Amino acid sequence: MYRLYCLLIGYAFGLIQTAYIYGKIKGVDIRKVGSGNAGSTNTLRVFGTKAGFMVLFGDIFKTMAAIWIVRLTFGRMYPDILCLLIFYTATGVILGHNFPFYLNFKGGKGIAATAGFMLSVNTPWLFGVMFTWFCIVFLSTHYISLGSITVYIVFFVETIILGNMGILGNMSPAELTELYILAFFLMALAIWQHRGNIKKLINGVENKTYLTKKGKEKYMASKETDSEKE
Repeated sequence: MYRLYCLLIGYAFGLIQTAYIYGKIKGVDIRKVGSGNAGSTNTLRVFGTKAGFMVLFGDIFKTMAAIWIVRLTFGRMYPDILCLLIFYTATGVILGHNFPFYLNFKGGKGIAATAGFMLSVNTPWLFGVMFTWFCIVFLSTHYISLGSITVYIVFFVETIILGNMGILGNMSPAELTELYILAFFLMALAIWQHRGNIKKLINGVENKTYLTKKGKEKYMASKETDSEKE
């Protein structure tokens, strides 16, 4: 039953749609502009870098807040499986973020929420390795989607490695298997949410993202040049 409680706590926090709220303050429904995704990447492209980072940190914080509540509530009662409960909580946040019932189940893709999850696991290796992979892929390609997909694959593999090493808690084989299933579900969900991006990547038409004004201008100029050649 406490697993369900963790899912529900997570889902409740996931319903705090930072990108949607920011867009409404600006008089815009973020789901009707840009890519239509209610997340930090679309916010960055529509409103700029500052807005994108505000939404990013908002989505990170809501996950960390949900996990903090679960730690306070269940940490002393179930210390051996606390990591498993954190996985359930994060799953709830990501589901609430991706599929908010009051927005017709149209939200974001859960990547920023996942970052908050990784920061809350108390295993620096998990976040450090994933962040490094994301930076390598993003800075070399400027595709946030590709970086996000890569991060989730690394997350799944790393979860199994750390679980088998006993770093994620003193869990039974059945509980570890449960943890791995959750990790696989989150990876599969992230890939499914990025299915449109994957198709664009394969076709070579995925939009690149630049954090600086100079980089954006250079990218737009190259796109205009390509259009003229066609």
